[in-house]
Amino acid sequence: MEKKNNKQLKGIVVSNKMNKTVVVSVTRFVKHPKYKKYQKISKNYKAHDPNNKYKTGDKVIIEEIRPISKGKAFKVVNNLESKVQ
Repeated sequence: MEKKNNKQLKGIVVSNKMNKTVVVSVTRFVKHPKYKKYQKISKNYKAHDPNNKYKTGDKVIIEEIRPISKGKAFKVVNNLESKVQ
């Protein structure tokens, strides 16, 4: 049985106020079709964090999974780097 290659995204945790859920902001650069200038686009994703261990400012990798709720279809895979306090 082969494992599916699910989409993985890198981002920064911007909110951890919900139980077992974090909000991750993912930023990417997109070229404007007419003016050919790159612009920064960011989008927020809700990700499953079962142990509530990720805090605001942590850099994380999230992976696409089956939908857990209406707005949550990602889970946090691992921590890239912690925010130093």
